[in-house]
Amino acid sequence: MTQQKTGILLVNLGTPDAPTPAAVKRYLRQFLSDRRVVDTPRWLWWPLLRGVILPVRSPRVAKLYQSVWMEEGSPLMVYSKRQAQALQAQLPDTPVALGMSYGKPAMCDAVDSLLAQGVDHLIVLPLYPQYSCSTVAAVWDELARILATKRSIPAVSFIRDYADDTQYISALVGKVKASFAEFGEPELLLLSYHGIPQRYASQGDTYPQRCRDTTRALVSALGIAPEKVMMTYQSRFGREPWLTPYTDETLKELGQKGVKNIQVMCPGFAADCLETLEEVAVQNREIFLEAGGETYHYIPALNDDAAHITMMEALTAHYR
Repeated sequence: MTQQKTGILLVNLGTPDAPTPAAVKRYLRQFLSDRRVVDTPRWLWWPLLRGVILPVRSPRVAKLYQSVWMEEGSPLMVYSKRQAQALQAQLPDTPVALGMSYGKPAMCDAVDSLLAQGVDHLIVLPLYPQYSCSTVAAVWDELARILATKRSIPAVSFIRDYADDTQYISALVGKVKASFAEFGEPELLLLSYHGIPQRYASQGDTYPQRCRDTTRALVSALGIAPEKVMMTYQSRFGREPWLTPYTDETLKELGQKGVKNIQVMCPGFAADCLETLEEVAVQNREIFLEAGGETYHYIPALNDDAAHITMMEALTAHYR
């Protein structure tokens, strides 16, 4: 039996190429056209997307991106590239490539790069700790589309999620403890996960359960009282009900009820991005402080921390 050559494909959501309305519009058009993300009938969705959402949202979102843009580019892209480079350094004999579901580097280019290096066994690691049809399943769909064009396809090992993986939880614990050491232990640790429409969960998406699994494991590993931790959902879009409680409304209520000191973490984000650095770290901080809160600290994502790279190495080791 011939020896397989294994390669690792890291996948994240993606980002605009530049903090400009034109670049944001290109990105949002591709992202919001995916049926896994928005399943509204096309006859209804296309006119709304092209005639209202893209023209209105693109300039506004571009300004938000400008506020968090790093010297090397979009935070999500910068940290994702660092993750891929760090994992490659840990595994010099295993090719590693980074692909994005939307925008560049495209997943198809990443797959082609690995196949060109002789890879015949592909380990796919979507960097979404908690499975959702709108994220992980979208990666699966795109991978299937890519491989459908190939005469010869590689063996594929697909890591569905890692919501309660021991080393993932350990890496989160390290971030929380470092924040507590720097700023003191808060009255409340708020764990904010990206939301999805409630309808998706009602139809079978296990995402909310996987978020609860992460929360339960993290609370247990931290050894703090469960009542000192809350779990919420952020970044809702559109008019239909999304998973609750909503992060922004919860922070307003907590401030009004007299809670003064909060720290917030987003365990579902493998890399800091617009939703963490602007929405959670800036907008939600303002909501809490204006409602009567006094101290608010955002705990950064795992990004390219050594513990995060070690986790990726361990997650893929079983398949290498």
